[in-house]
Amino acid sequence: MSSSTTDSSATTDAGSRRRLRLPSFSVQILIGLALGALLGWAALALGEGADGEPNWLTVTLETIGSSFVSLLRAVVPPLVFTAIVASIANLRGVTNAARLAGQTLLWFAITALIAVSIGIGLGLVLNPGANAAVSADDAAAPSSTGSWLDFLQGLIPVNVLGLEASSALETADDGAVLGVDTGVSFNVLQIIVVALAIGIAALKVGRKAEPFLAFNASLLSVIQTVLWWIIRLAPLGTLGLIGRAIATYGWESLTNLGTFAVAVYLGLALVLFVVYPVLLRVHGLSPLSYFKGAWPAIQLGFVSRSSVGTLPVTERVTYRNLGVPRAYASFAVPFGSTTKMDGCAAIYPALAAIFVAQFFGVDLAITDYLLIVVVSVVGSAATAGLTGATVMLTLTLSTLGLPLEGVGLLLAIDPILDMGRTAVNVAGQALVPTIVSRRERILDTDQYSSANAEDLFAEDENDDEDDGTERADDTSEELVADRA
Repeated sequence: MSSSTTDSSATTDAGSRRRLRLPSFSVQILIGLALGALLGWAALALGEGADGEPNWLTVTLETIGSSFVSLLRAVVPPLVFTAIVASIANLRGVTNAARLAGQTLLWFAITALIAVSIGIGLGLVLNPGANAAVSADDAAAPSSTGSWLDFLQGLIPVNVLGLEASSALETADDGAVLGVDTGVSFNVLQIIVVALAIGIAALKVGRKAEPFLAFNASLLSVIQTVLWWIIRLAPLGTLGLIGRAIATYGWESLTNLGTFAVAVYLGLALVLFVVYPVLLRVHGLSPLSYFKGAWPAIQLGFVSRSSVGTLPVTERVTYRNLGVPRAYASFAVPFGSTTKMDGCAAIYPALAAIFVAQFFGVDLAITDYLLIVVVSVVGSAATAGLTGATVMLTLTLSTLGLPLEGVGLLLAIDPILDMGRTAVNVAGQALVPTIVSRRERILDTDQYSSANAEDLFAEDENDDEDDGTERADDTSEELVADRA
């Protein structure tokens, strides 16, 4: 009797757990997307308050979305530093590491070249600048610009943390000083340079650096755990970000720049759903399996608008779902999250430069189009994985000698475009390691074919390791065996 009751109770508990199980992460994002859109339209219908300020629903959505983005940005500096150092350390255990790194850079360039060519082609066919309904009065120079000199100077670290502080006086209408507003920002490029130097130096030092590398690997695990907690809030962040975008911009801004927005998203769609699948097919891989495995990262990139913030998800789906060796993925994905930008650094600046030239009546020569290609392929690191692509756009415009005031024409819909751009960035960051692994015959094709993104938050078997050394060594043996 007692045994029967116990079994019945256990069965009931198990059934209850099954009924209470939350939908998969991808489904949660879609639910947040749908609810955010509905709330955004509701906020848009409410209109502005009596004092001309945003209504309570718009403010609520903006607070939710901006809080989620702020949480992601807070962990970016330590995440980038520890991930880059760990990725360099993990290369110790990878056979032909230099060849893999070279192949990764090569395919970064190849896919960027294809993407920028599509952007230029769409710009010439659709003429977005000639069909824009915006006024020249809307033209305004951006608050931050980029140039090759700034880019090169930005590579030189100001301090080991890559932090920058700025202050501004708060004044009243009568000119009286109310206080000083001080803010601290970070330069991801400088953090990357510092991390690369320290990682390489640690390998050069050898055994004496083992405690440091072990500490860095441990710190990376802690930071990633915190970031996973933040990422679990992504469905709620999606609700706020999408709702705020709709409530703030509505249809008016999109209709004024409709041709440009269509051209950008058409270019992004061609790269994501045509170019990438073709490259996968050429290498004997199923595009469906790729999208099934990489989709959680692509989704999160779309709503967060941050390649670096999406880094842990991108890395996890790359080795867990797509079958890329973990030691190689831990190098290629962090590196790609700061330099691989097919959306922000290839399609968008190409289309935007053509838009600005057409709007201001500037004729571009064949050499100008070649410059767009060079800037897009070489200058991708200028975007540095952060939200927005203003720096890359101004870098392109200044190289071509086009008026920087044209940036102001496009800022109205930049957040809407940035969602699609970042999704393509993230997709490329998972694609290239997959292709390179396939070409080097180290891809786990069985794991790739059975990609399953449902258990994204499940712990890995090796997640409790103290450092990445054993994992790298184990992966090295696997790579040797696979290549043999």
